[in-house]
Amino acid sequence: MYILNGIAYANTTKDEIEIKTVKPLPDKMMIITFTSGERRLYDGNLLLQYPAFAPLANDEIFMQVTVDDGVATWCNGTIDVAPEVMYRDSYNYST
Repeated sequence: MYILNGIAYANTTKDEIEIKTVKPLPDKMMIITFTSGERRLYDGNLLLQYPAFAPLANDEIFMQVTVDDGVATWCNGTIDVAPEVMYRDSYNYST
C-alpha cells in the first residue's frame, strides 16, 4: 500500500517518469533526458497524426518546446505530451 495526495492505494507505487530536458532537432526529432538519467530519441512526427498537435507541423513552433513540471510543452502550455508516452515511443540514445 502507498499514499499519494492523501489517497491510499492497495498496489505498489510506480515510479513516475518526468522529462528533465528536451533538445529539439531538425526533422521534428528530439533528444529527451528523463529524470531517470536516460537519454532517448523521440520522433515528433508521431504527434502530427492527431489534430490537437497540428500547430507542431510548423517547424518554428516545434522548435520552441519547453519543459514544464516534467512535461514537454509548446504554445505556453496549451499543447503537451505525457512523459510516459514520450518514453514509451522513444529509443535509447547514446552519443
